[in-house]
Amino acid sequence: MIVRIDIDKAADAFGYRVSYESEEMYADDGLDSIVECLVAAVEGMPPEAVAAEFWYDGVVSGTYPLSVIGMSIEQVAQHALNTTAMIDDLMPDR
Repeated sequence: MIVRIDIDKAADAFGYRVSYESEEMYADDGLDSIVECLVAAVEGMPPEAVAAEFWYDGVVSGTYPLSVIGMSIEQVAQHALNTTAMIDDLMPDR
């Protein structure tokens, strides 16, 4: 099972949604960082989940095995920030 993690920022807080085949499984809002969202999202994964497609602010940054997210969570979060920033530079009206 490959789930989808969507993280968005609203004001000074972050929220995440975890879904599978377009059906929301669980979510939370009001977290302090992307890393905190990733930790919470991965901790709630069912045992069948082996990987996650990761989106930040409407931009996909990649699909990662859960073990990679767990071992490199700061790098995965930074990659998402960088990817979204590059897309925003190219498409400022998105």
